[in-house]
Amino acid sequence: MPLRLIFMGTPDFAVPTLLELAGHGHEIAAVYTREPKPAGRGMKLQPTPVEVEARRLGVPVLTPKTLKTPEAEAEMRAFDADAAVVVAYGMILPQAILDVPPLGCFNLHASLLPRWRGAAPLNRAIMAGDAESGVMVMKMDIGLDTGDVAMAERMPITDSMTTRELHDRLSRIGADLMVRAMGALERGQLRLTKQADEGVTYAAKIDKQEARIDWTKPARDVLRHCHGLSPFPGAWCEFPIQGEQVRVKILRCALTSSLGAPGTLLDDKLTIACGDGAIRVVELQRTGKQPMSADEFLRGTPLNPPLVVM
Repeated sequence: MPLRLIFMGTPDFAVPTLLELAGHGHEIAAVYTREPKPAGRGMKLQPTPVEVEARRLGVPVLTPKTLKTPEAEAEMRAFDADAAVVVAYGMILPQAILDVPPLGCFNLHASLLPRWRGAAPLNRAIMAGDAESGVMVMKMDIGLDTGDVAMAERMPITDSMTTRELHDRLSRIGADLMVRAMGALERGQLRLTKQADEGVTYAAKIDKQEARIDWTKPARDVLRHCHGLSPFPGAWCEFPIQGEQVRVKILRCALTSSLGAPGTLLDDKLTIACGDGAIRVVELQRTGKQPMSADEFLRGTPLNPPLVVM
């Protein structure tokens, strides 16, 4: 029989998993997500992507401020679910909540555990120059992404890949993986493996202070830094435009063999020298503007190299 599940998730990364579980016949008893937040010009309350889909499916939606109360535990227990599926929910599940579903709580984590436990595994994998990433289904315990692993899928990370692209591919791969995991759980055939003690790293939340580009670093490090922070918060530098230093986010770039002093704009193709080698800007965004190609930017903002990018 299909499982009766509680789904806990918030951003668009979690939506494919919710839809795939429902599409494969599992009963979604309730969806837990974060509270709506004000956004846009009118600062109207905007429901999370998961809430939007849950309401479209006709599933009850809960947005508790905390799960650390007896009332929250009793409310969850009342749904009489077999298991809970957690995808980028954004709230800590206390032990009392983890103990509610008889078959357990299962998290879809976007890394190859134990590497990149924590909040920003996709960004950190790209920024660190990792050759691969992946998704894992883990049975949750009270630790930070320390639970036993049930299933995994790996995929390569290329130098051309941004966090957005890795995010979109892994969200689809992860949805399929969780469906397979819940199918195995339903049949009583889900096997769990303890995480390795070696190779543990932590993916700290991205701090906007680390977004400024350091042109003294090798070109590949600069490229991975830019792609790891694309589209948000965006790795940035300052261009001298009409006598002013203008902040520009570099969203996509490519390696070149050009050489020069770090931070020097070398030509009229937006090639910028790094500590070793150079990058050519492919896509960028001025403050308050939409993302644009390098060609579009140069048509509206002529630059006269050589000049120094800060």
